[in-house]
Amino acid sequence: MTLRRIVVGGLAVLGALTLILGVGGGVYGLTVARRGLSAREEPSALEAKVARAARSFSMPTGARELKNPLAPISAQALSEARAHWGDHCAICHAADGSGQTPIGQGLYPRAPDMRASPTQDLSDGELYWIIQNGIRLTGMPAWGQAHDGEGNTDSWALVGLIRRLPRLSPEELDEIKAAMPQSQHELNEKRLEDEFLKGQ
Repeated sequence: MTLRRIVVGGLAVLGALTLILGVGGGVYGLTVARRGLSAREEPSALEAKVARAARSFSMPTGARELKNPLAPISAQALSEARAHWGDHCAICHAADGSGQTPIGQGLYPRAPDMRASPTQDLSDGELYWIIQNGIRLTGMPAWGQAHDGEGNTDSWALVGLIRRLPRLSPEELDEIKAAMPQSQHELNEKRLEDEFLKGQ
C-alpha cells in the first residue's frame, strides 16, 4: 500500500467522522432549540454513560482502593449514620435510599437509587470520596471539609449505611424517618392534630 493511499484513506475516514459528528451535533442542537434543556426529561443512555465516566474520571488515583477504617461498622456508628442520613441525605435520596423524593426526582440527573448496582458496585473508597467531595454538575454537594482527608468518620459510617440500604429493617427505616427534618407545614399539622386530640 502506498503512502498516498494511506493518507487518502485516513482523510476519508476523518471526513466521514466529521460529517457524522456534524450531523449528530446539528440534530442535537435542533432538538435542544425545539424542546429546551428541561430537568424533567430522563437523561439519554449516552448522557448516563458520559456522566458515569466523568464521575470516575473526576476521582483521584487511589480513591477506589481506600478501605473503610470503621469496618466492621459498630451498631452505634450505624445508628449515628441513620440519624445523619435522615437529617442530611434523605431529602434527596429518600429514607430508604430510593431517590424517590420531590427534590431527588427534580434533579438532573435524578438522585440515584442508592440500593441499586450502579451505586452498590462502587468501592467503599469511591463512595467516601463522593460524600466528601460531591460531584460537579449534579445536585450532590461536598459534605466533607478539605482538612478531613481520609479520616472523616461520619462519612465512613455513611458508607457502611449505604451498604445496608438494600436490606434495611423496618425499625432502621423508622429510625431514619424520625431523624428527618419536618417542614413548618408538617409541624403546624401536628400541632393542630395534637390540639384536636386534646379536645381544644
